[in-house]
Amino acid sequence: MSGLTLEGIVTAFAGAFARADANAPVWTSSTGRAYQAGLGPHTENAAVALVLAELGKDPDWSGVPCGQFVDYPNQRAQVCDLWFGEPAQWVVEVKMARLRGDNGKPDDMTIKKVISPYARDHSAVSDATKLAESEFSVEKAIIIYGFDYPNQSVEPLIDAFEALTNRKVELGPRCEVDLGALVHPVHAAGRVFGWRVGPPRKSA
Repeated sequence: MSGLTLEGIVTAFAGAFARADANAPVWTSSTGRAYQAGLGPHTENAAVALVLAELGKDPDWSGVPCGQFVDYPNQRAQVCDLWFGEPAQWVVEVKMARLRGDNGKPDDMTIKKVISPYARDHSAVSDATKLAESEFSVEKAIIIYGFDYPNQSVEPLIDAFEALTNRKVELGPRCEVDLGALVHPVHAAGRVFGWRVGPPRKSA
């Protein structure tokens, strides 16, 4: 597939996410704890691996080279989460916005992981900044997949991400795709958001 677009990537990511979730995968932690079925409890890397596996089964995407982890050309020991195309046309950082745990209790660490301004927290804001400042010579983007809960939408967190990130980098328009009904009883609904990442803002 030539001429990959961000809209196409976000739409395909969301579709593959929903299909992977429908398989009711069970995440088991390093301590042996098994969580409730669904993609919601999985770590970012594990969820993305399952999404890529589903993309490989899609006739429209099975011929598109893509994979996890590509080294940043100017930063030692730093990797970007996803790449698309051969040679690469896009590099993409991925973040999860999961505001509750497997038991439904609030998980405020997610707020830090999305909007912390500090590089040490590896937030979506700092990932976008790192991408903007990188020497990748291809298109750059960030994807956030998030979950909505009764009386707690992910929307305000996404709005905060955009407001903070736009002060640091030239962030493109938001692409958004609904995930539909999901398997997990808590992480039962969600959305995938994507933005093209442009250069750093001179005033940042």
